[in-house]
Amino acid sequence: MYKLVAIDLDGTMLNSYGEVTTKTKEVIKKCIDKGVYIILASGRPIDSIKSIAREIESQEYFIAGNGALVYDMKEDKIIYENYMKKEKVLEIIKICEENSIAYNVYTDRTIITSSLKFNVLYYYKENLKKEEDKKTNISIVENVYEYVKNMEEEKFLKITICDENSTIFNSIIKKVKEINEIDVLEVSHMSRKLIEQGTEQIPVEYFYTEITASDVDKWKAIEFLIKKLDINPEQVMAIGDNMNDKKMIENAGFGVAIKGSTPQVIAVAQYVTDTNNHDGVAKVLERYIL
Repeated sequence: MYKLVAIDLDGTMLNSYGEVTTKTKEVIKKCIDKGVYIILASGRPIDSIKSIAREIESQEYFIAGNGALVYDMKEDKIIYENYMKKEKVLEIIKICEENSIAYNVYTDRTIITSSLKFNVLYYYKENLKKEEDKKTNISIVENVYEYVKNMEEEKFLKITICDENSTIFNSIIKKVKEINEIDVLEVSHMSRKLIEQGTEQIPVEYFYTEITASDVDKWKAIEFLIKKLDINPEQVMAIGDNMNDKKMIENAGFGVAIKGSTPQVIAVAQYVTDTNNHDGVAKVLERYIL
């Protein structure tokens, strides 16, 4: 019997429009009623995940920033954290600015950016369909370097770097990898999402990577939680689609990849479920838990 299920959001539980289907909500509620911990494990900041957790009635814990923190919803506080140092954040920003490549800085509460492009554009469009208290916080500033430099609170979860051109993207990643005390996520494929523009569906496609402090990943955050909850790794199911899900999928008792996941994730998964647009999460939960 699986006692804890860790579920990624984008590309996994959320469909291409950033929604949780009615079917998925119904199945998750049945799992929770059965006593299973449903833990959202995402790269998003706190408030963005919290609104989705409430939507699916998961009221215990969630993992943010790819494992940089664990949040206790009942106590309304962070109970585990591993943040990036400000000097490392500024060093990466400087490289991005000097090479005119898009990037965003994620704190525990907001996404700092200079323009609405790539993944931030997707979150912005997602916000248009949400109530005010359920939106992902986006801070658009003129000078990100100066803004970050002058910040008093220093809870930096990660930095994302994005570009449509693979050559430009790879050259920047090579430079960033020379910085110590950080981890650079190996992502070799394009991210593809859909944005509704009136009656049109506009694809948003880009190469990207995610940069965190050293030793940050979703599985380490899960290990903290299962120790706290007295659960064995064999009693954990992990579901995801991308490289930031790889460690939790290969270390969990039952690792599940979404159909169409990056090949490295499929290679370590014990089971491949349907796509995020065809209730893949709901289908695997029905089969192996309900």
